[in-house]
This record gives sequence, C-alpha cells and structure tokens, in this order.
Amino acid sequence: MDGSGIRGAETGAQIAEFDLSLTGVRCAGCVSRVEKALRQVPGVVTADINLASKRAHVRAIGAAGAALTDAVASAGYGADLIAAEGTGAGQGADSAPGHDHAAHAAGGENAGWRVALAAGLSLPLLAPMTGIMPNLPGWLQLTLATPVTFWLGWQFHKGAFRAARALHGSMDSLVSLGTLAAWGLSVFLWLTAHEGHAPHLYFEAAAVVITLLLLGRWLEARAMGRTMEAIQALMALRPRLARLRLPSGDVEVPVAQLRVGDLVVVLPGAAVPVDGTVVEGASDLDESMITGESLPVAKQAGSTVTGGALNGPGTLLVRTGAVGRDTMLARIIAMVEGAQAAKAPIQRLADRVSAVFVPIVLVIALITFAGWVLAGSGAETALINAVSVLVIACPCALGLATPTALMAGTGVAARSGILIKDAGALERAHAATIIVFDKTGTLTEGKPVLTGLTPAPGVDATEALRLAAGLQAGSEHPLARAVLDAARAQSLPLPTAQNSRALPGQGMAGTVEGRDLRLGHEGLMAALEVDITPLADAAATARQQGHSQSWLAVQAGEGAWHLLALLSFADEPKPSAAAAIAALKAQGLRCVMLTGDHEAAARAVADRLGLDEVVARLLPDQKAAAVARLRGSSGTVAMVGDGINDAPALAAADIGFAMATGTQVAMETAGITLMRGDPLLVADSIAISRRTWAKIRQNLFWAFAYNVVGIPLAALGLLNPMIAGAAMAFSSVSVVGNALLLRRWRPRAGAGR
Repeated sequence: MDGSGIRGAETGAQIAEFDLSLTGVRCAGCVSRVEKALRQVPGVVTADINLASKRAHVRAIGAAGAALTDAVASAGYGADLIAAEGTGAGQGADSAPGHDHAAHAAGGENAGWRVALAAGLSLPLLAPMTGIMPNLPGWLQLTLATPVTFWLGWQFHKGAFRAARALHGSMDSLVSLGTLAAWGLSVFLWLTAHEGHAPHLYFEAAAVVITLLLLGRWLEARAMGRTMEAIQALMALRPRLARLRLPSGDVEVPVAQLRVGDLVVVLPGAAVPVDGTVVEGASDLDESMITGESLPVAKQAGSTVTGGALNGPGTLLVRTGAVGRDTMLARIIAMVEGAQAAKAPIQRLADRVSAVFVPIVLVIALITFAGWVLAGSGAETALINAVSVLVIACPCALGLATPTALMAGTGVAARSGILIKDAGALERAHAATIIVFDKTGTLTEGKPVLTGLTPAPGVDATEALRLAAGLQAGSEHPLARAVLDAARAQSLPLPTAQNSRALPGQGMAGTVEGRDLRLGHEGLMAALEVDITPLADAAATARQQGHSQSWLAVQAGEGAWHLLALLSFADEPKPSAAAAIAALKAQGLRCVMLTGDHEAAARAVADRLGLDEVVARLLPDQKAAAVARLRGSSGTVAMVGDGINDAPALAAADIGFAMATGTQVAMETAGITLMRGDPLLVADSIAISRRTWAKIRQNLFWAFAYNVVGIPLAALGLLNPMIAGAAMAFSSVSVVGNALLLRRWRPRAGAGR
C-alpha cells in the first residue's frame, strides 16, 4: 500500500500504518475534525494527529492511502502521504517532510520575509498614534492595509474558506472574519464620509492583527523546530552509504542494499551503518547519541556494534546482523516518533472544549455586537468590540499545550538514553509511587563469579568442579557461565553431558560420564531428599556474606541422591545502584526488590543498597503476582527488569522499565526503555516524566485561563483588535516557549555522564 508499513496483526488481520503530512490544521478544533473524518473511513482502527508536527498517524485494515487523503480534503484540509522507505525505521521514519515540518512552515506560509513585509506596511498605519506624524489619508491607509489583509494574510482566508466549505469553523474563521470586518468597516466609513470630515478608520487594526499573527506563527514554527531537534539528530546519525567488502574488493553501496551477513568496512571517523558483530579490527565507538554514554566504548573482534555509532581511530570489519527497520537506531527513532505522535489522556479535555470552541466564540461575538448596539454605542463601536472577541479567541494554545511538551520532554529524554514509548507511559511514570526492581542484571552486574566450591567429605573439589561445568556446558545462565569460567581458569577438560535440561526455577539436570547429576538450590535438594548437613556451616557462612548457592548431587546405584559439593556465587551491585535507590527515595518513592535468589543473598544486596523491601525465591509468574499485589494495595507500581523472566512482571506493572542491555522481549513489554544498564536512569526517567507532566498541566492551565480572561475583556470593550491580536499570537508562542524549557533538563550526575 502507498505509504504504509505492515507492523503486525490484530484479530487475525494485518494492520497497515500510514503517516500523513497535513496542511491547514492550525488548532485543536481542526485536529478534532480531521481525526473524526479519518475515523469514518472504512477499515480505520485508530487516527491520531499531532498538532505540533502537523502529522497524522493512522492504523487501518484494508484502507487505501487515497481514501485517507480524500477524507482529510472533505474535512476542508490538505494531506499528503509520507512514504516510508522499505528499509526505514518503520512508517515514516525516513521521511524528512514529516520531521522537518516546522522548517517547511518557517520557509513557506510563515516565512520571515512575510513578517518583515507585513510589518513594513503596517508601521506607517500605527505611526499617527505616537503623535510623530498626522493621520494618513484614507486612500493611503487602504493602499497599505489591503496587501497585508488579503495577500500576506491569505493563508487565514483560505483556511476559513475551506472550513466554511466543510460546514464548520476554525481558528482561521475567527481571524478571517475579524480582519475582514475591520477592513470592510474602514472602507465603508471612508467611502461614506462627509466632505471635510476625516472619519476614524480601522485599517491599522486589520493590518496589525495579520502582522502580529504572522509573527506569532513564525516564532512558533522556529520554536517547534527546536522541539524536534532530538529526532532530527537521531535521523542524522544514519549513514546513506556503506563500504561493502566483496571478493573483488571494497565497494561503496547504499545502506538500503545491505543484507544480513554482509561484511562492512567501517573506516576511522565514519558512522557504523548497520548493527552487527566485529570480525576484525579494534577501535573505540562513540555511542552517546544512542545510549547517552559519554565515554567511548572499546570494540574488538566479537564485540557487537550499533548502527549510527561514530567510529574512532581504528578500522573495523563488521558482519551485518540487522539492517533497516530492524536496527537498534531505527527502533529508537520509531519509539521516539511514536511517543511524540501520541495523544496524552489529559488532552481529551482540551479536544472536547476545542470541538465547540469556534461556534461558541461566534455566538459571543454576535452577543457582543448586539449588546453594544442596544447600549447605544453605535454600530461602529459594536463591530470593533466584536472583532476583538473574534481575534483574541485562540484554540491554538489548547491544541499545542500537550504535544509541544511531549515532544520536548521525550526528545530530551531520548538524548539522555531514556526512550518513552507513548504518552500513556509518561503519564503512568510520573504517578509512580513504588519502584520494583529485579536483582540480577538490573541492580547487580548480572555477571556472578564462583567465589567458592566446598566439596562434601570424601569428594575431590576439582572433580566436582569438572562435573558441574560439564553439566552446564550448554547453558547460558549467568551462574553456569561463572562455573564454566572457573573451570577454564584451571584448564579442566570438560566432559560431555547427555540429556542436559533446565529445571525451571530449580536448576539443571543431566548425565555426565554415566552419572545422573542435579545442580540447583536447596529446595531441589530437599525434593531429592539429599542430606546437606555436612556442608550446613559452609552454607550458613556463604549466606551471611550474601552469596548465592547451588548444590551438586549425584544419584547412587540404589537410587538415593548424595551430596557432592556446595557452589557459592557473588554478584556485585552496579556502581550506581545505591545512588539510584537514594535518588528514588528522595523523590518519595518506595523501592522494592523481587528476585528468584536465596533470601539471605537478596537481603545482603538489599541492605547494601538501602531498599525498603525485598521478596526472594520467586519464580517468574510469582514475580508478576507480587507486582499485582503491590498494585492492589499500594498505588501505582513501576517494574524495572532486563530478562525474559521479567516480562510477566513488566506487563503486570502499571509501567515497565526495561534495560536495553537485556532481552528484546523485556523491551517490547515495557513502556520505557533505558538504553544503558544504569539504575540511575530510572530516577532520571521519573524526574523527566514528572517535569514533562508539570509542563503539560501548566500549558493547559494558561491556555484555558487566557481565553477565560481574554474573551470577556474583549467583549467589554477593554481590548482593541490590535492588542487582542498580539495577545492571541503570544498565547501560542508562550505555550511552545514554556515547553522548550524542558530542554534545560539534565540527568543527575552518574555513570557515563
């Protein structure tokens, strides 16, 4: 389909996703009408519009792109499909028009030269008010004001005409009616004036209102471009060309032509074009734009590299592991885009108000006109006050309040290595009251080492280590790797295991050199009725030190199981873990750890880090149940994890935080992804989500307050049209400017910063 990218399936049908670039959409009321028109297209599942970026994201079953653009046109607006490159980062990710909308706006309808020309023509109309010069003749005022009102202000009249043709009103309707009324009244007064009598004309009101609104939109477009800097910087990381190694030599090809398995040469100073694994060479990579890690990361043969990272002094030969939309950078871009395009739940109130805003303002303007006429002030005064009502009313600020803050907040978060999936995730994160951590790989390094092996009486320690390593030779479990590392350090020959299998939540089972072995925790030994009392003192000492334990047992000929050895492991907390817990507690959050590890080992880590509560010996489904219990009794729960076994708990929490250093399953389940395995990013995530949510509330408050105060003042005749126009322009610019203050946010000092 044109401009579509197939992302998945729902109810057995494929969902096509479309991105559209919109024109003429200027206020929250416009957004509401276009969304309604899109949702009426057969097959459309969801349709969401971001007023700040002027983009629509539509998910549909069997709908064609042409039907969507026609629906937008029928609503009185323009739309163009944004085509996605086949290897891009998902729908629209490679399409510059969407991301550069603010730049296009600044260079098109809202170009600076238009503002300058409008100001040049309008200033002479204002000069007589200063007393510097006498009033200009009526014909000269008409000559100066007409091109500003009709030519430079044509975008407002065009938008009003489109809205009228679709039988609804918009912000452009209010501006167009107001300025045309002021211009028309002035022409009437000038043409009907008695000879020798200089009438009071209002050409300056029409021209200055248009000028101020053009200035406001120009400033707004420039500011909007700054909210998009994060996504534009991420897109700029993607190289367009790559050096492909072929038997005949190296050749430069477009990145889109690369396939998984291709060998790519990365020269010094060049950007890595793909995700992959280093085959030859050594260098340092700058991954700061992807992970937020400021220090270069050393890479050598066997290291994984991420597309978009900047290569240092060495040359690398990389085997391609992922290209296009499957790369980490593409997924990051897609996630940031999705968050910036999402509509926050709090925006619904503004949408409901905006849907009826223009009709209400038109009624207020008519009442204002009638009221002043009935009060005996004359049609001239009544019309000018009604024009002020039309001009000052501004649904733009209501529509921009949420998306601008979301774009700024998610952008600065992404720059710091925090990827927020959507507005809902942001809302839930700011409300979190409890943070639940997995232990291994989240609070600890996830790389346990074998600290000791205590053999049972009559058992050789080296033989016990050799058997344990042979049993776990095919396992990827962290404790298994620790045993294998210890065996390799002693250069022990590893036997081959038969029927090796994992015992979920308990340990390992298998046959080594004809001996049936079991390796696992104390509960497994109890189930096998293994007597562990000979090593009880050693186990107690290890537990006091916070070490994890595994027991190795062998089945004797008569079927009974006998103890071979006790293995002790230590997994050190991450350097920033204690600081992260302290930062979260300072933010008023309660910190809990859930782990499958032994109670004593878990308690030792919890005491070192200052956790409020710890629950040990949990299986994956029990972790999810524990999270559910916390949700039911203690408020909003956030879960932080990194492994497949954490996915159920991440899904059970109100908001999930996944370490990108962990598994893809965890990342897809979570609402927020942390690009570094740094627990401090959790505290930073809560901080930026709270800051962003505060900005959204501030923006919505001022947008509502502006109209609640401004419209009555205009109706009472306390604001002339020029002041009303300035206030209207300022309202939108102030909302965007307030959101831009989020760009000053910086993560707290921590690892890699």
